[in-house]
Amino acid sequence: MTAMTAGVFDSESAADEYGDLRELVDDIAGKFCSAATDNHVVPQRFDAQLWRALDETGLSSLATSADAGAGPTEVAIVLYGLARHAAAVPIAETDLLAKWVATRAGIELTVGPASVAIAVDPANGGSVGTVDAVPWARDCQDVVLVAVGNHATRVGLLGVDVNDLVLNHNLAGEPRDGIETTVSAEQLATIDSSVGRELLTRGAWARCVQVVGALDAAASLTVTHTRERVQFGRSLSAFQAVQHSLAAMAGEIERARSSVDAAVATASAYGFGDERTELAVAVAKIVLGQVVLPVTTTAHQLHGAIGVTREHPLWLFTLRAQSWLDDYGSPRRFAQQLGSLALHCDDPWRFITGDHHGHPAGNESCI
Repeated sequence: MTAMTAGVFDSESAADEYGDLRELVDDIAGKFCSAATDNHVVPQRFDAQLWRALDETGLSSLATSADAGAGPTEVAIVLYGLARHAAAVPIAETDLLAKWVATRAGIELTVGPASVAIAVDPANGGSVGTVDAVPWARDCQDVVLVAVGNHATRVGLLGVDVNDLVLNHNLAGEPRDGIETTVSAEQLATIDSSVGRELLTRGAWARCVQVVGALDAAASLTVTHTRERVQFGRSLSAFQAVQHSLAAMAGEIERARSSVDAAVATASAYGFGDERTELAVAVAKIVLGQVVLPVTTTAHQLHGAIGVTREHPLWLFTLRAQSWLDDYGSPRRFAQQLGSLALHCDDPWRFITGDHHGHPAGNESCI
């Protein structure tokens, strides 16, 4: 029951080729996140000390630094490790999204945390209005505006002015601010539409990895609580009903992990812009949509009343998992997309079982 991590996320197993990276992430996150006494407030406060430590070790730019030579597996280990400690920093938004799309558009960012504001491509030369739910906008040096359209992606840089922010946060208390802007289409650089599509894939992929980290943390807290909490003369974990609940929780998390692990492996093999990665991310999102609610519900049930208090750390992970689930596309949206792809394949069974020769009739691929 204690070893609930596996695959590329296993931080408790014997040393492997990524052991040093896992240990570094755990050491940094454990040191600074444990020391963040204000981490239980809503809205969450940006952890400047943790960010400096990540920046000094190169972990804040692992995906975009040519010197790091890191791929999706290394990035996943960092995202997972930080999520497992409820790190209050925009690591995915800065490294995997903002820096990447800025490079593709020829935009130079200042040093420091950054984020991405995703909007609909303005039609007929119109302007982009208020962009909602921008992660950590209030704490970022730069926000990259990405207007996604069917035929092109337009990209520009937004200066973050506190007067232009509509402060808000998600269910977990993480900043999700609105930005009021009047940027027109002519002020944005036009790049290929595939960039916008890949950006959404990268964002959804990152959130899938982070959700698994949050679920593992919630499970670990639950196991510890049921072992230490004594009721009727014995620990909660000695009761058969509790054991069944813990086993069901572990099984659901492992089901989610296998799908996310497949998405990490696919991205490592083919890149984020490949159709096979898009498909793997869609499957991971759908599975997480089935797993997050029962796992977080069980965690709170087994903790009892203490688990819903702000003083207890459980909510930092359960609410993050629930909030991240809908970022960059909800499970329902991905399920509809996957169902449509299967229905348009000339051989749906071969498509579902992973043989991508079952292409849609008259088209080149199933995506």
